Amino acid sequence: MTKEIIENDPYKSAGVDIDAGDSLIKKIKKDVSASHTRNVLNNIGGFAGMYKLGDEFTNPILVACTDGVGTKVALAQKYKNLSGIGQDLVAMCVNDLIVSGAKPLFFLDYYASSKLNIDEASQVIKSISDACIESGCALLGGETAEMPGHYIDDNFDLAGFSVGCVDEDKIIETKSVSEGNVLIGIESSGPHSNGFSLIRKILNESKITNDEKSVIAEELLRPTILYPKLILNLIDEFKINSISHITGGGLLENLPRSIPEDLCIEIRSNSWEIPSIFQWIMNEGDIPMMDMYRIFNCGIGMVIFVEDIHAEEISDKISSMSYKNFIIGEVKKKHKKDSVLFI
Repeated sequence: MTKEIIENDPYKSAGVDIDAGDSLIKKIKKDVSASHTRNVLNNIGGFAGMYKLGDEFTNPILVACTDGVGTKVALAQKYKNLSGIGQDLVAMCVNDLIVSGAKPLFFLDYYASSKLNIDEASQVIKSISDACIESGCALLGGETAEMPGHYIDDNFDLAGFSVGCVDEDKIIETKSVSEGNVLIGIESSGPHSNGFSLIRKILNESKITNDEKSVIAEELLRPTILYPKLILNLIDEFKINSISHITGGGLLENLPRSIPEDLCIEIRSNSWEIPSIFQWIMNEGDIPMMDMYRIFNCGIGMVIFVEDIHAEEISDKISSMSYKNFIIGEVKKKHKKDSVLFI
């Protein structure tokens, strides 16, 4: 009777393959375990993950973030390049955590598809695990769901959740920013994981050849830079007054979130060279420069606010860790309604 039930699995007839989920767990177990430290109290396969805070925190404050990769997933599927999507997912969360000065502790993922493709899913989860290791956090758990009828064809979506910790007296807050502070912009690897609905429209409508589109897509799919190790290193050595992660909304929308309301930012628009991939997007899509600043990071993935007298030293330190960076502007007293001015 049991054998008959298995061979005539009603759930499988509805499009959900429980065996495929079990096979995926077996395939990813080694990759997930590789991200675990002594703080992780159990291994993959339980109902929930457990994490023990270390003694490096005196007065710990937990910080939590959630995000996704957006329609960059669709571009990755179309051009059969999923190798960096997991890193994108981790980066979008841990890069938000680090803005407050929090050290990423652990990460969880949610992978939902119309039909579970074990090879695709394992490739994505390996990328997630590798990115967790690079960010100094554990892949503590996750969820994989088959949802036929909700997702169409071979589509899938990703969401991520990360928790970090910072001592209360070390929280980085916008109130520390003052007039005269200098902005150091740290390079991005491209659009990261933002603006891809527009990017895909521009690419689809472009008159260039399919081979040229493949070259552009490869550049667009470069994974998001993971900033936690760099920023934690800077925080340990220097006074960082504020940090801005340049995500959806670009420079125009994200920078004001990192300063008090009575201040503004003057950006020297010629202080860095906008990478060629953004030039292509702007020209091919006929997008005005101010809209580019409002939608994309335009080559600047993270911005730190520091005292003027320390700016050059901090910039040199960032360069020594192999990140391009630029002194891109200064904090001023607000004298217009706009919080970000390009000069």
